[in-house]
Amino acid sequence: MKAIVQTGPRSVETQEREMPTIDTDEVLVKVHTAGLCGSDAHAYKYDGGYEWIPIPRVMGHEYSGEVVDVGDDVEDFSEGQKVIEEPIHDCGKCFQCKNGQPNVCQNFSITGMHRDGAYAEYVAVEAEHLHAVPGDVPLRHAAITEPTSIATRAVFSQSETTPGDNVLVEGPGPIGVLVAAVADSLGANVVVSGLERDAVYRLPLLEDLGIETIDAQSESLEDRTEAFTDGIGFDVVFDSTGHHTGVGTAADFVRKGGQVVVVGIPNDDSEFALTDVVRGEVDINTSYGSTWTNFEQALRLMEREEIDVDAILDASFSTDDPAAAFESFLDSETCKPVFQFAE
Repeated sequence: MKAIVQTGPRSVETQEREMPTIDTDEVLVKVHTAGLCGSDAHAYKYDGGYEWIPIPRVMGHEYSGEVVDVGDDVEDFSEGQKVIEEPIHDCGKCFQCKNGQPNVCQNFSITGMHRDGAYAEYVAVEAEHLHAVPGDVPLRHAAITEPTSIATRAVFSQSETTPGDNVLVEGPGPIGVLVAAVADSLGANVVVSGLERDAVYRLPLLEDLGIETIDAQSESLEDRTEAFTDGIGFDVVFDSTGHHTGVGTAADFVRKGGQVVVVGIPNDDSEFALTDVVRGEVDINTSYGSTWTNFEQALRLMEREEIDVDAILDASFSTDDPAAAFESFLDSETCKPVFQFAE
């Protein structure tokens, strides 16, 4: 089978690999569409804390596909069924798992990092990690269920966002775009801030989705906040920048009694003044990964067409030149590129 393999830092190539075999508790999935996200880009560059990944490695963790074979002990899935995977596998035994926090499992493993992933024509997966895709959701759309579930966790589980709230999302990367889309679906008034490089492609994409944007390098975020919130400040600010200054900026523009939710993961230490945060009783929360419920929420949003997935899935790349997809993503020329493995 055809597979995209990382062979070194900033080096990927398409290789022929053996088709995986399945154990009795596993399912063989024919991959349809596989997405590329920020963590894939870090792994590709082999930096930002991803240097531990064994190389060579078949990459990819967010995907959709069709069941083509099932193990003897599998009862919940059958051939021909559309599925997606929860790529972060929890152990089910540690304190966090038993405490209902499997997304922060002490012994987690990730498809495409700890084990070969979904940038391949076929992947073998334990059935317990799969979700059935609703019939009305195209496989191409379902491929971004995993990043959408990160957004549903940030908005629905980890924030206090309600309809009518004024919300700022910092950073128009894939997660930022999806957080904005989910908050918008909830009825919040959303504005997304980006940088000059984002003004070429990612900010216009958000505007096409009906979401306000600001290039914070060429416009005053302070003035926009004043106008957008009548001088009060944002009810909720999501920091999805992955930059160490993001949380400090969020604290500057949230209202007293408001909330900051950090979704992006910075490589460097963050420093910001806490005096106004404490005196303003600002709630600072974090959001990491997602749970079974968040995946189901993401699938329901797609089923009801609450999110314009076609607009967010902006570019399909050939599996014959995988490096082009990574470099285009790193240059902010795309938001959510995908590899198409089947029609």
